[in-house]
Amino acid sequence: MNIAELTALLHLASPALPIGAFSYSQGLEAAIDARLVETADDAAHWIAHGLANVLAPGELPFLAHQLERWRAHDTDNAAAATQALIDANAEFIASRESAELRRETAQMGWSLRQLCAQLEWGDAARRATLDRMTPVAQPTAFAFAAYAHDASTEATLAAYAFSWVENQTAAALKAVPLGQVAGQRIVVALRPAIADAVARALATPPDSLNTFAPQLGILSARHESQYSRLFRS
Repeated sequence: MNIAELTALLHLASPALPIGAFSYSQGLEAAIDARLVETADDAAHWIAHGLANVLAPGELPFLAHQLERWRAHDTDNAAAATQALIDANAEFIASRESAELRRETAQMGWSLRQLCAQLEWGDAARRATLDRMTPVAQPTAFAFAAYAHDASTEATLAAYAFSWVENQTAAALKAVPLGQVAGQRIVVALRPAIADAVARALATPPDSLNTFAPQLGILSARHESQYSRLFRS
């Protein structure tokens, strides 16, 4: 990995990037309210299972395939690649298990698309295709930004997965609550799991994506009417 690729992915994965990821817990806050997560060990278990059973079989391979479709955008099959991007984006949004999770990916995707447009990342033709997708899923926009910075697929997936783990841990720090050292233990312990998730995602073909997570869907739906909450999901 060269320095330009590394700094671009650090930027994209940073919680300071203004896409609003810090305001979402992706069901974790509802799990805490339901007393499924009460301790540091519970939080570590929840985050590890989310990485292995939600991100690795679904969101990460989708990100990888969208990145490949962005690369194929200006080839001889550009029209087919463009339509594939649009169709896959719509399917991903439809696969979100609750209204909250659909709004989450659409809001962060919109924010990242605005950033790409205002900073003029990538070429005009691809930006026009990105702009056609309304709503646009966060992984679709993230894949566009990664392509615009010439990032490899493997490194892009690793950055995305780490950003997700870090954001889940930050949510647990506030809502469980956990101490800083307990949170750091979770992140450090999940480094090998991130590598495993990336490897699984890279080996997953487009027709084998799996977003089946019924407990997450139920908790997310409950969170929509939860009495007291810190996060938007």
